Amino acid sequence: MIRLHCTKKLLVKLPCDADGRLKSRRGVPPAAGDVGESPLSGWHANLLLLQRRQCVLFVHDATRFPVFVPALKKEELAELDWFFQDGFMNTLLKVGADDRQMKAAEKLLALLVCDNDCNRSVQGTLNRMGQDLDLMLAYERASVMDLSPYKTGAWLAERPCTAKGVRNCIWPARAMLELLGS
Repeated sequence: MIRLHCTKKLLVKLPCDADGRLKSRRGVPPAAGDVGESPLSGWHANLLLLQRRQCVLFVHDATRFPVFVPALKKEELAELDWFFQDGFMNTLLKVGADDRQMKAAEKLLALLVCDNDCNRSVQGTLNRMGQDLDLMLAYERASVMDLSPYKTGAWLAERPCTAKGVRNCIWPARAMLELLGS
């Protein structure tokens, strides 16, 4: 399983069962090796409202690696497992992951288990990335509907992040590729 710490705003909208699993209509996503907690576990997610569209931004706790899912409809929130896995794998491709890292990521993917235990340091990164997206859309006069989610995630991953208790900046793309390489 992959533990997903959601903001209250997102958790209210997710159709979760008592265990925190999403009630999907598609069934189990392709990468559902759900044998305990995955080394990829530990993500935070926030529901962003960009140009009146519901978007979800995920950030990995340790590496600050982002996954961006734009313009989700209410009924699509139940399929967040699928959107997360698709966004994660394709964003990895955009940041230059090799075959070995892609296979490692595929093996480590599992079902999401949602809760609302949040880390303020990661939430700060989520907020800053959300503000960067909003500013980019305003500055370029772009539409959120025209954004490529994978390219946008890669753009966010190529920026340095700070974390509480970490002396140097974290470069999310580099840190995630190192995690998958080990």
